[in-house]
Amino acid sequence: MDLTEVEATARAAHAGQTDKAGRPYAEHLQAVAEGVRRRGGDDEQIAAAWLHDAVEDDRLSRAWLEGAALTRRTKDIVLALTKRSGEPPEDYAARVLSTPGALLVKEADLAHNADPARLAVLDEATRARLTAKYARMRALLGLTGDGAAPAR
Repeated sequence: MDLTEVEATARAAHAGQTDKAGRPYAEHLQAVAEGVRRRGGDDEQIAAAWLHDAVEDDRLSRAWLEGAALTRRTKDIVLALTKRSGEPPEDYAARVLSTPGALLVKEADLAHNADPARLAVLDEATRARLTAKYARMRALLGLTGDGAAPAR
């Protein structure tokens, strides 16, 4: 699959889904893909950015991912970024760190999730909870700063 096909697949898979602020979920996927591109990510990482929540959100199955015409590296990044039920954040972070290419995608994901403009539309309790959650994950991943500037 080329990036145009991956984007179309991701948009179709997440059609009708909205984020916590009620925005179309595809906007988040596009922002993460663009964040990966700005950080110097390659096409495999950009493809993974488009698909990073598809398996976790049950929009596409693991079986679909395994059978898709994607590189092994792209599939591995998507699987690394797929949170598992009951999984401690430390285990999740360790998997991201041990998967080549995954950290850059997660960095772009966290940067968009923690964007003050996105968080500003949420209620105070949700904003505080998510801000702490994202800061903790950045720390577990060894990321410094706000994630807006390229780390590599």
